[in-house]
Amino acid sequence: MPLSWKFKGDGSWRFVLLPVAAGVVITVAASFAMTVTDSARFCGSCHSMSEAALTHSRSVHASLACNECHAPHSLISKIPFKTQEGMRDIYKTATSNVPDLIHPGEDTLAAVQKNCLRCHGAVIKEVNMLSKPHCTDCHRHVPHSPKIPVSKRSAADA
Repeated sequence: MPLSWKFKGDGSWRFVLLPVAAGVVITVAASFAMTVTDSARFCGSCHSMSEAALTHSRSVHASLACNECHAPHSLISKIPFKTQEGMRDIYKTATSNVPDLIHPGEDTLAAVQKNCLRCHGAVIKEVNMLSKPHCTDCHRHVPHSPKIPVSKRSAADA
């Protein structure tokens, strides 16, 4: 028996059309918000991140959005991660508790490491990762301080 979508002239079509339209609007708005809040322009709009955004803009990774490195790639993991990190950032900014030197937390380090391997995994097959667990242990200034000569870069710096 074929399904037929016949609505009475009593406006019952609204019970289907309005939720579908609302779902489309919410999906488009959420997608736009995710894209905007991933960008260097958005991240750099906070005073505490302006230097990171500036140095990023001069790096080989300048074409990437901040969260292509700093957040999980999977949307299912990315949404709660960005919510948690965003709330933390808002709280620290609102309470004027932003440190002069911002260090990534363990969750961010793990996300950055996965993203380094996602893009550069084939290149680093021969690298011994046993002595230092994260790519950023040696490549700390990628991409945020591209003007520092390699000879002066150090994994031990602040």
